[in-house]
Amino acid sequence: MRTVLFGAVALLGLAAGRADAAVTTIPDSALIPSNFLYTDIIGGGIGNVVVTTGGGNAANVGNPSGRNDDGFSGPISLGFTLTFFGQNYTTMFINNNGSVSFGSGISAFIPTGPQGATQPIISPFFGDVDTRGAASGVVHMRNDIPNELIVTWDHVGFFSEHTSALNTFQLVLRGPDYVVPFGEGDIGFFYGTMGWSATDTNQVAAIGFGDGNANGEVLQGSLDPGLNRIVDHKKIWFDPNLVVVPPTDVPEPATLALLGAGLVGLGAVRRRR
Repeated sequence: MRTVLFGAVALLGLAAGRADAAVTTIPDSALIPSNFLYTDIIGGGIGNVVVTTGGGNAANVGNPSGRNDDGFSGPISLGFTLTFFGQNYTTMFINNNGSVSFGSGISAFIPTGPQGATQPIISPFFGDVDTRGAASGVVHMRNDIPNELIVTWDHVGFFSEHTSALNTFQLVLRGPDYVVPFGEGDIGFFYGTMGWSATDTNQVAAIGFGDGNANGEVLQGSLDPGLNRIVDHKKIWFDPNLVVVPPTDVPEPATLALLGAGLVGLGAVRRRR
């Protein structure tokens, strides 16, 4: 069985200490326009609600609805061994505020530093998510596909209980023996409609990867106002070394399916602190 190795080439030679920390910037131009989440393409839905088991403000621990603010859930079994910045992990934590982390959950609601936290972290969109509003969705996890986990922040609101704008984004994390299709990768960030980055507590969000010691990779525009607009209806894939997988010219499968349906239709005449 192989293990998935992240950060070995793209961040080769980076010291673990904060004094020698280094950050690689991913250009915004690497984002690919997309009208679909990954689960829209493969079918089967976004999985079960993530019920929080720990956290900070209004964590609503154990609430089966999944509604909370600053909560997290875990440790959750990955079902495989993930090697991330030289450390092996078999479990992760899902954080309501737009990330997954390793070693411990994260209640922080404001990103600290470009990667967002002092724990090893993958952040599709680290912002002050608040799912307590009646019109907000919650976080879901799907793990029915061998060697693959999918976490979806589905139409989530922002602090404090606001739902005037909502964000939908998704993390795809792949493990041992997953046969990666051409043009995809081992980690994917997918974005639907992204309505907010500013909240009552903060004006910015963070996207990227970090080892907890300020080494990592971040998307250009992280910690700048308006990050939501940059990623709105976009996607990006990374290979096992956190290198961006270049786009292909092949349309998304769902695009082809919709095109085919359209042609058929023509023949017949979407704190708190």
